Amino acid sequence: MFSNLSFFLPLVGMLVLLVAVFLLGIWISKRLAHSKQQDAETLTRKMLSDAERAAENIKKSAEIESKEKYYQARQNFERDTESKRKELETVQRQIRDREINLDKKLDIVTAKEEEVSRAGEELAVRERVVRSKDEKLSQLIAEQNVRLERIAGLSAEQAKQELIENLKEEARIEAAQFVKDIKDKATRDAEKEAKQIITLAIQRCAADHVVESTVSVVNLPSDEMKGRIIGREGRNIRSFEMATGIDVIIDDTPEAVILSGFSPIRREVARLAMARLIADGRIHPGRIEDVVEKSRKEVEEKIQAAGEEACYETGVHGIHPELVSLLGRLKFRTSYGQNNLQHAKEVAVLCGLMAAELGLDIEQAKRAGLMHDIGKAVDHEAEGTHTEIGVELARKYGEPEVVIDGIASHHNDSEPQTLYSVLVQAADALSGARPGARRETLETYVKRLEQLEELADGFKGVQKAYAIQAGREIRVMVAPEEVDDKYSVVLASEISRKIEKELEYPGQIKVLVIRETRSVDFAK
Repeated sequence: MFSNLSFFLPLVGMLVLLVAVFLLGIWISKRLAHSKQQDAETLTRKMLSDAERAAENIKKSAEIESKEKYYQARQNFERDTESKRKELETVQRQIRDREINLDKKLDIVTAKEEEVSRAGEELAVRERVVRSKDEKLSQLIAEQNVRLERIAGLSAEQAKQELIENLKEEARIEAAQFVKDIKDKATRDAEKEAKQIITLAIQRCAADHVVESTVSVVNLPSDEMKGRIIGREGRNIRSFEMATGIDVIIDDTPEAVILSGFSPIRREVARLAMARLIADGRIHPGRIEDVVEKSRKEVEEKIQAAGEEACYETGVHGIHPELVSLLGRLKFRTSYGQNNLQHAKEVAVLCGLMAAELGLDIEQAKRAGLMHDIGKAVDHEAEGTHTEIGVELARKYGEPEVVIDGIASHHNDSEPQTLYSVLVQAADALSGARPGARRETLETYVKRLEQLEELADGFKGVQKAYAIQAGREIRVMVAPEEVDDKYSVVLASEISRKIEKELEYPGQIKVLVIRETRSVDFAK
């Protein structure tokens, strides 16, 4: 029995030990699980805390970014609003200015209408006066007929005829005076406004004019250079003349060579080439051809640059490149000593200024003025007048009809169809007739003055006529016993009409009729 117990006791102890170990393992595992759970919860809380902080940071960043975007959008909105407000103020200011201009023009039109109405009333009064005078004249004629029949023994028909002849001259003089008064009153305001417009245009326009001749002078460093230019047996000078088409004149002029030719472009090419050859010192036929070709290209570049500069200065854009080049050629072209490119630019500026005063399209007016003499760029190379050539070129390169009509009618070759053509005519006359703008040969000038004086001398009662102020005024001295004060008005009008009909002249000519009566006596 005790042996059995000794056998079972170790087994029971082992079982108890195993159970204790098992229970200890369960407890330890529970503790480990509880610890892991606590660690997981701690980690979870930490992750949640980090997530909350990250979310808070993201939220703050989003708020900051949204505030920045809002601030930027607000600035952009305020800037756009300010820009639009300024534009709106500019438009409003322009509208106010236009309203003021319209009000002024309306006042001017109203004043002119009142003047026309007053003139009509005065004309009606004068008509009544004329009718009254006619009635008095009829009565006087009847009385004079009776007196003539009684005193002179004339028949009624004869007396009537004599009376008509006597009154015809008097009626003619009175009618001329009446017409003059009405004409002066009707044109006074129009002339004043036209003079103001033209004066403003001229005052605001200033252009330099270059007078060029048919020769160019090239200075030499020494007279020894003349021999090198001529070359052996004249081969250098012949090569130069063949390459440029310009005559080279080498005379006794010290340290100078003269280049002569009617083509200003060729003459400019020759001048540049000669200057380069002299500066380089190597003068032979091969070198001459190379230098002339380079000079020709340089002149072509100058022509293109001059055309572009003219378009830029006048504010005319969209012109065909070929027409721009032709405009540049006008820089080397003169007419009566006036540079054609400067003349074209001045006409364009004057047209623009007058168009602004009249409320017309300024750009169209400048374009027509700038292009009006474009035909002169090639008039030596094509058949026809420069107006015909200019019209063909303008049509070829798609210029507007306003420009074409301005070219065609600026010398009265055709009737102007638009107001712009009339502006071109006026600006062309202003630029060409301005004192000093163009040269006139002495023979032509003297001949024109002689024709002017002979025309006035041909009238009855004229003692002598004198052309003064370079032919812009003619003073007519009349015999006081043949021409009275009233007939002098008729005489001035008749001389003016005959000058307009028979003579060609720039600008206008003032006709001044002078009647002088001298009474002489002697005290003894």
